[in-house]
Amino acid sequence: MRWTQSYIPTLREDPAEAELISHRLLVRAGYIRKLAAGVYSYLPLMQLVLAKTSKICREEMNRFGAIEILMPVLHPAEIWKESGRWDILGQEKTQLRLKDRHGHDLCLGATHEEVVTDIVRGEVRSYKQLPLILYQIQTKFRDEIRPRFGLMRSREFIMKDAYSFDRDEVGQKVSYKKMADAYFSFFKRCGLETVMVESDTGAMGGAGAHEFMVVADTESGENTLVLCDKCDYAANIEKAAAGDDTSSSTEAEETLQVVDTPNSRTVEEVTAFLNVQANRLVKTMLYKSEGKIVAALVRGDREVNEVKLKNVLGGAFVEIADAATVERVTGSPVGFAGPVGLKGVQIIADPEVRKIRNAVTGANQNEKHNQNVNPGRDFHIDIVADIRNVCEGELCPRCRKGKLYMRSGIEVGNIFNLGTKYSNSMNALYSDEKGVERPIVMGSYGIGITRTAQAAVEKFSDDKGIIWPRAISPFEMIITPLNYDDPDQRAAANSLYEKCLKAGLDVMLDDRLERPGVKLNDADLIGIPLRVTIGKKSLKEGKVEIKPRRAKEHEDVVLSQAVWRAEELLAGL
Repeated sequence: MRWTQSYIPTLREDPAEAELISHRLLVRAGYIRKLAAGVYSYLPLMQLVLAKTSKICREEMNRFGAIEILMPVLHPAEIWKESGRWDILGQEKTQLRLKDRHGHDLCLGATHEEVVTDIVRGEVRSYKQLPLILYQIQTKFRDEIRPRFGLMRSREFIMKDAYSFDRDEVGQKVSYKKMADAYFSFFKRCGLETVMVESDTGAMGGAGAHEFMVVADTESGENTLVLCDKCDYAANIEKAAAGDDTSSSTEAEETLQVVDTPNSRTVEEVTAFLNVQANRLVKTMLYKSEGKIVAALVRGDREVNEVKLKNVLGGAFVEIADAATVERVTGSPVGFAGPVGLKGVQIIADPEVRKIRNAVTGANQNEKHNQNVNPGRDFHIDIVADIRNVCEGELCPRCRKGKLYMRSGIEVGNIFNLGTKYSNSMNALYSDEKGVERPIVMGSYGIGITRTAQAAVEKFSDDKGIIWPRAISPFEMIITPLNYDDPDQRAAANSLYEKCLKAGLDVMLDDRLERPGVKLNDADLIGIPLRVTIGKKSLKEGKVEIKPRRAKEHEDVVLSQAVWRAEELLAGL
């Protein structure tokens, strides 16, 4: 490809709305352009990246026995109502919905469990047709509340989604591991090291799930990973289990007191005013769930994990109560809620709460708090459950020896053990050897193609621009004559370009009549792994400069050996 025959609109300045390094660089380097919030056009260089990423994904899916299909983006509401997810996703408001001219409800697919189950239930009748794994690479849609981070959290994205169909849980475990192995292989080929972590099943449902995360070197990752320093425990913060301290306080219970706490709403303000530690305070958070109000209680130095809370409530949708609701339920403004005397509210407490003696809580009165509150004596707990985020330094819930630590992560893939959730609700059955009908056991497996590409940029870049892994770079090599108008440089560049093409190298020639500084800066910005620079001085000596994008220094190579040396360097990238 010649630069002048492509379309690469590079920019000198960062886009104002971009928060992540990768988002800024993809815009500046002419890979993507924003059409609307969370909606992007993929320009020629990005299209090449996505094509290479998709190709690797197809090869790994095929190698592990998956079969490619293509399913519709537009789905009738009926199949989502069959599975029961139409109402769930309607509450979460994440599904893009529309009506046709006849008033029928439709949606744009964010995932295809219902569609693929509909396909299989009409054709697969016998155990002899199982196991089966089907996959597609397709555009997906999700109505993000706050689209941000470029392609990381967009409303339209490209995804590979695969679905396994097995006779039983034993077979499903084989398919699950097969897909996990395919994922590790895929991401490794893309130049990315990933960690497989336990995750919540969310609206997907099923018996278990894992996410594949790229560990970010900065705090730019959208997810928090929880890892153990002694064993291989790894989980998303939403799933990470909090250890239950078995120790109990022997402190004597004191008399409950109501105290004035003027201008003290937050944990920091209250603890400072009363001169107590945050772990002596019980934080009472009110949530709306299925038309009722729920109080979630955690220690003052902890945070409520809303995913865990949702799971405790049987998967019911939860959202933080608004100020008007808080005042109606507690009789006080936000910041003074407490469990003592709270009526008509289900109280769910983290295990740590019931062990606190003489705690501080809100008094359900404006600018007042309770002191010496004791669970059981002063208020009733309806459910005791792990509903908090874990913290660094806590004991590992698996090995009970190591300490937990946190890392920032970027989710690039996920796998779900769906069990019979969809086959039961949608009547996807097969007949076993005895002719008995049984529900097909399913799994679901997703890879974010666009996410993977941006994750690579987030992981591999510097102050000059992108540093693509060779496998998914739009080109392996760029030839940069500093003055293409010079006959000698032009002839050398064209000759080297043709030789590289004949050698099977994926090469770009920067044949623009631009200043040397512009061309060199653009080459660094777009991130091609290897650059060959042709200048007047080096060419007089019969040499060119070759420099891997990651390297700090270039090396001088005889022009006649440039192709051979380029191949050698690329083999090591």
